[in-house]
Amino acid sequence: MIRDIVVIGGGASGLAASISAKKRNKDVLLIEREESLGGILNQCIHNGFGLEVFKEEYTGPEYAHKFIEEFMDLKIDYLVNTTVIKLDKNNDDFIITLSSKELGIRNITARSVIISSGCYERTRGQISMPGDRPNGVITAGSAQRYLNINGYMVGKKVFILGSGDIGLIMARRMYLEGAEVLGVAEIMPYSNGLNRNIVQCLNDFDIPLYLSHTVTNVEADEDKRLSAITIQQVDERFNPIPNTEKHFEVDTLLLSIGLIPDITLLDDLYVEVDPKTKSAKINQAYETSVKGLFICGNSLQVHDLVDNVSKESSRAGLSASDYLDGLVTNRKKIAINPGKNILYVAPQYLDFGWVEKDLLVSYRSSKKIEKALVKVYQGEKLIYQKRRAFIVPAEMETLTFSYLELDQNQDIMIEIEEV
Repeated sequence: MIRDIVVIGGGASGLAASISAKKRNKDVLLIEREESLGGILNQCIHNGFGLEVFKEEYTGPEYAHKFIEEFMDLKIDYLVNTTVIKLDKNNDDFIITLSSKELGIRNITARSVIISSGCYERTRGQISMPGDRPNGVITAGSAQRYLNINGYMVGKKVFILGSGDIGLIMARRMYLEGAEVLGVAEIMPYSNGLNRNIVQCLNDFDIPLYLSHTVTNVEADEDKRLSAITIQQVDERFNPIPNTEKHFEVDTLLLSIGLIPDITLLDDLYVEVDPKTKSAKINQAYETSVKGLFICGNSLQVHDLVDNVSKESSRAGLSASDYLDGLVTNRKKIAINPGKNILYVAPQYLDFGWVEKDLLVSYRSSKKIEKALVKVYQGEKLIYQKRRAFIVPAEMETLTFSYLELDQNQDIMIEIEEV
């Protein structure tokens, strides 16, 4: 039996993609490696989810439950405790190799695949951190799982490196559980988390934020347990500035130093990758350079809000359905390039073969800009512009414009002008 669409990953992204494709009468199978659906949302017990999608505020598990209910009502097929270990393509079909306790190792075939595998945390091994290698240095997401799922308190005197949203949320969580949270250090001159999390997780609890600082030494006690750290201010080239050291006695260092899209399954398919997003390049339909292979959610680009993950993934499910319905025509495409003050854009291509009227582009600025003019050019021609206030790299931005009248032979460039 050949499935229409196989969705890999059962978090917010995979659930939304599966639901939208099923509503288009497609035969959908979702595969999740954990024992239950919901993904990372199951450990995010704080509120703040759902305002965009449901116009109400939920915790992570509540938000996931809303989608799981609809998923179950639609009677979508799914497998849990099942890992996809290999993804290949044979002519027009995809061969997916699975491994699970119940089924063992077996292959299934699909006409289309949607990757919604999420992202993973950067670890200490991926950055240069001088000092000892003691127990007590863990990622913020792992600490969140230990505390919220397993009920295990990872430490009592805590410092956090990196101001990503998970780190900020865990600063508050550890404080509320009785830990002494001594501070958060961020190597950039601005926070990498949402402004609301700075206010609600740090300012409300008087937890200091040290911008332009990083950890320059880690110390262990005789039991090889973390005992102290040193942070230091850095210059504009991220070099430590002498005589700015601050010493903290701690038993736990949480790392919130970035998330990386999980695209390991794409290794054997020679998918074109964007070095800036560290994920696949896509067209406006979320289709990769491999026809019929789609990607969405945090496996495509790291989002600030799960609501936007769900909306993006719903669109990807519809695109996969359009692909199977033969609604894609000439496949003429042009590049969408990041220009001045733009860190990255997604999609990276505009494919005129897809039947759409508007182009939705996600982007991040490369620096904080208080008054901005976002401009879109095709060649020398300005085709779109919009004023924006207070753009920061920590928050993803979007823009939408029609492409029906665009030249099919000239690339597009997006830039931000400071005004």
